[in-house]
Amino acid sequence: MAPIPHSKRSWGWFEIFNVWSNDIQSLFGYTLAASLFLTYGLNGWAVMAAIILAGVIVMFLVNLTGKPSVKYGIPFPVMIRASMGVRGANLPALLRAIIGIFWYGVQTYFASTAVALLITALFGAGDGTTFLGLSGVAWVSFVIVWLFQIAIFWQGIDRIKHFLNWAGPLVYLVMVVLMIVVWVQAGSELLPAIGTIFSGDGSHSGSGVAAFLAIVGTMVAYFAAVVINFGDFTRFVRSEREMKLGNLLGLPLNVAFFSFIALIITAGTLVLFGDALTNPADIVERVDSLPLTIVAALTFFAATVGINLVANFIPPAYDLANLFPSRISFKIGGLITAIIAFFVGALWVSVISQIGVPGFVNALGAIIAPFYGIIVVDYYLVKHQRLDIQQMFSSAPGSAYYYVKGWNQKALMAFGLAALFSISSVWVPALAALNGYAWLIGAGLGGLFYYVLMRNQAVAAAPTRS
Repeated sequence: MAPIPHSKRSWGWFEIFNVWSNDIQSLFGYTLAASLFLTYGLNGWAVMAAIILAGVIVMFLVNLTGKPSVKYGIPFPVMIRASMGVRGANLPALLRAIIGIFWYGVQTYFASTAVALLITALFGAGDGTTFLGLSGVAWVSFVIVWLFQIAIFWQGIDRIKHFLNWAGPLVYLVMVVLMIVVWVQAGSELLPAIGTIFSGDGSHSGSGVAAFLAIVGTMVAYFAAVVINFGDFTRFVRSEREMKLGNLLGLPLNVAFFSFIALIITAGTLVLFGDALTNPADIVERVDSLPLTIVAALTFFAATVGINLVANFIPPAYDLANLFPSRISFKIGGLITAIIAFFVGALWVSVISQIGVPGFVNALGAIIAPFYGIIVVDYYLVKHQRLDIQQMFSSAPGSAYYYVKGWNQKALMAFGLAALFSISSVWVPALAALNGYAWLIGAGLGGLFYYVLMRNQAVAAAPTRS
C-alpha cells in the first residue's frame, strides 16, 4: 500500500502497452470482438470503427485515473481514500475484489481450455468421463493453470511484468499467422465481401447509429474494471509521458490492429466453413495443423493468464490487503483470491454458467461505475490535483481524509444515487435499451453528483508531494 518512490519504478511505455495487449488478446477478448461483428448486422468496417472509438474513449479515461498514481505512487485502494474517506475506501475496494475474484475463476477456466486443447492434440481426449461437467483432461488443465498463476504471482510484480512482456507480442504473432492462413484459404474475394458479409445477420432491432453506439458502450464496459483501478499499474511507471504513450499504443492502435485481425478471421471462417466461429480454439481445430495447434494453444493460454493477472488477480490482492492491512499482505490477498476463485472456476460449467450469476456480476460492475466519476472529479476538480500522502494513511480524527468517522457521507450519497440509476439500466426491463451504457451512465452521474455535493467543501491544504 505504501507509495513507490520514483527511484524504484521500472515500468515504461512497453509494460503499459502489454497490460492492454494481454487484456485485449485473451480468448474472451477475441470472442467478444468477433461476436460484435455478428450480433449487430452492421457493415464489418463500421463495427471495427466502433471498436476503435471505444479504444480512444478508454485511453482518455485511463489517462485520468492513471495520472495521480504516477505522481504519488499509490494504488487504487489508497487513492480512493481521498474521496471516500480512510474507512469509506473499504466499500469500493470490497466490491472491486468480489468482481475480480469471480472473473479470476472464470478466466482460469477459459485459460484451461487452451491447455486442454494442447493435451488433447498430443495425447488424446481420454475416456470421456466427466465430473461437474469437466473431463479428466479438463480437470488436469484447470489445476495446471491455477497453480501456474499462483507461481507467477508469488514471485512478485517484476515476474508478472516479464510474463506480460513476452506473452503479448507472441499472441500477436500467432494471431497474424492464423489470419494469413484463413485469408489465403478464403481467397481474394474476402476483403470485398467484408462490407456485406455480416449485414442482415444481426439481432439488434435499433437503427444503425444505435447499434454503433451500443458496440462502443459494450467495449468500454469490457475494459471498465481496469479503468477504475488503473492506478494499481501506473504506480510502477517512471513518468506520465510513458504512461500516455503506452496507453496510446496499447489502446486505439492496438485495438485497431486486433479488431482488423478478428474481422478477417471471422469473415474468413464464414467463407471457409459456412459458420462464423468466434472461439480461436475452434478455428485452430478446423484448420487442422498440429504445429499450429500446439503453438496457438500455448499462446492463447499465455494471453488469457496475462489478462487474468492484470484485471482479476492483482486488484483483489490489493483490495483485500487494504481491508486488513495489519493482517493481510499483498501475497496473502492474492492467495485468498486464488482459493475462492478455484471453486468459481471449477463450478463454472456445471453450476454458475447455468444460474445467471454473470448477470449479478455485471450488475456489480454497474454499481462500482460511480467510483470512477468520484475519483476523477475529486482529484481534478475538488482537490485540484493536490493530495497529502501522509494524511491518506492516517485514521486519526480530524485528519484530512477522516471526514465523519472515516467516511465521506457526501461521497456515499453521490455513489448511492448514481448506482441506483446505473443498476436500473441493467435490471429494469423498460430501460433495457440503456443496458450497454450502464457503466458510462454510472460513471458520469457519480462524478456529477459528487461535484454538486462537494463543490463548496472546504479542502484541507494539501502540499504537492511526489
